[in-house]
Formats: sequence, structure tokens, C-alpha cells
Amino acid sequence: MLKHLISPLAPPADGRQSETALMVARGTRRLMHSLRFSTVAELPLLSGRRADLVALSETGAIHIIEIKSSIADFRADQKWQDYRAHCDRLSFAIPPDMPAEIMPQDAGLIIADAFGAMILRDAPDHKMAPATRRAMLLRFAHAAARRLHGLSDPDLDAGA
Repeated sequence: MLKHLISPLAPPADGRQSETALMVARGTRRLMHSLRFSTVAELPLLSGRRADLVALSETGAIHIIEIKSSIADFRADQKWQDYRAHCDRLSFAIPPDMPAEIMPQDAGLIIADAFGAMILRDAPDHKMAPATRRAMLLRFAHAAARRLHGLSDPDLDAGA
């Protein structure tokens, strides 16, 4: 069980993420940290969708990383294109045993396991609207602060 691999800053597991998805998320977050990004998992977007990972750079650039744990998971998901409006760059993160060639060429690609990740293809830049950027920055900050508060006050509902 991956319970020991899940950060206390992550939202509580809701049962939607497979063990493979949790491992890919962990390795991807480690990569983003090494690149000086801060990340928030399972961040609700303005559209009502929920991004698997949102990464914020020191310059304010926002990346959304959609985790796909299997071919079936990718084929069943048609919502990922909606994420472009909420970020400057969109990438997929997949496990090493998933075929990279099926992933869209117009998005970045990360290969990850529970211990780390590597970028196979950089995500193209597509700047989001200023009002959307402001809203995303506020969502990111509020989610991160609520989760951090939850560490010092476990009785608090610290979910995003």
C-alpha cells in the first residue's frame, strides 16, 4: 500500500486514484520540486474540473500535469483539453510501462515512477488570460494554505 508515500499536504485519498497514479504523482512532484516548482495535487479549476497536479514556477508560470496510469485511463478521458485554458503549459505524466507514442504531441510528456521522473518532451507554451492567471494563483494559494493549516490543526477540514 502506498499510504506511506502520500504527503500529509496532499488531499485525503478519495479512492479515484489508482496505486499507479499515486506513484506517478509522487515521482512527478519530486521532479517538479527539483526544477523549483511548487505543486498542489487535485486542485479544483474554475471550470469545475479538478487538475491532477498544478505546478507553480518562481516566475508565476502555471503548469498542469495530467496523470494517466494506463492506456484505458487515457482513452477514457476526453476532458484533458479543457485544462489548457487554466495553465501556461500542459503535460501528461505516465508510468514507464505505458507507451509514450499514444500521448498527444501537442502536450508535454513526463515518465515517472514513485521515486522520480524525467521529461521526455517539453510542453508548448500557451499563455493564459490575465484574469484566469489571477484566479488560478488565488486557488493555488488558498489550497496550499488550507492544507498546511491542516497539519497544525488535524481536526480542520483541510481539503481543497
